[in-house]
Amino acid sequence: MLVLGIETSCDETAAAVLQDGNRLLSSIIHSQNEIHSRYGGIVPELAGRSHIERIHHVVADSLEQAKAKIADIDLIAVTMGPGLMGSLLVGLNTAKAMAYASQKPLLGINHLEGHLLAIFLQEKVEFPYLALIVSGGHTDLYRVDGFGKYTVLGRTRDDAAGESFDKVAKMLGMGYPGGPLIEKKARRGNPQAHKFPRALLDRNSLDFSFSGLKTSVRNLVQKQNGQQAQLSVADISASFQEAVVEVLVTKTLRACAVESLSRIVVTGGVAANGYLRARMTSALSQKGLSGYFPQPVFCTDNAAMIACAGFYRYRHCPASPSNPLTLDANANLSFESGLNP
Repeated sequence: MLVLGIETSCDETAAAVLQDGNRLLSSIIHSQNEIHSRYGGIVPELAGRSHIERIHHVVADSLEQAKAKIADIDLIAVTMGPGLMGSLLVGLNTAKAMAYASQKPLLGINHLEGHLLAIFLQEKVEFPYLALIVSGGHTDLYRVDGFGKYTVLGRTRDDAAGESFDKVAKMLGMGYPGGPLIEKKARRGNPQAHKFPRALLDRNSLDFSFSGLKTSVRNLVQKQNGQQAQLSVADISASFQEAVVEVLVTKTLRACAVESLSRIVVTGGVAANGYLRARMTSALSQKGLSGYFPQPVFCTDNAAMIACAGFYRYRHCPASPSNPLTLDANANLSFESGLNP
């Protein structure tokens, strides 16, 4: 079974062809980092325009790399939310047009389900498992009992972890995207140089909060600049990263204990962070728990995970494929509101 996946939820234009759920025949990702870096963050209008310019080339290149034609495709899976509405509409309308013209079945996929199942591109993890989605827009804990069976255990009450990385990097004059830049700078810093807050860490809640941490970094930077003190960007980066990772690891272990789960999948763009991977792996090993991480290329936004989620949803969930004429984007799509119309 060949699935064409299309992903344009934010600032990556991506398409992939996946065979039988685990054999990736092609994966094309066009990054917009060069466009948004000059602004220190994503500009939605520019993201949408870039998707319009690139989507047809990316889809065509993906089919060519897979040595396939649209007639060979058995299912089209496309991200329908959550994300930036302007970006979502580009990929969704492209997929709708292709499905309608070729009479192929179409599935609208929740972007978060793609992250939850991205690990299946590498290996099959036994259910149930705990999943930590940590990215630029989300920091959520889920219990995964099967395909289409997801329970929210905790989520961020304000900023996502990845968003905080980007904003702190901008404060420190590093540029965008901030995650890789802070991780690189932190390698030369002292993670104990500054004691930044760990919000909600001393409570039983499985929710996250990073706005106070971001504010604490800003206050430190402003204070030191005002005193003309020598500012160690490496120390601030290391201390900030340590604060984020400590919260993520602690909350994950707490959720495992609450839900009596022994398998943990860490996914999303921030899951590509080497320091988080090392700390999480060590903590899980000490508790006798099994940890799984998608390859970094499958952590950041990609169409392979959307094709993967489409494959398993088509095979294991009773809902029929969507009508290309009625499928619509939902910028705030959640599992609670349903995965499909």
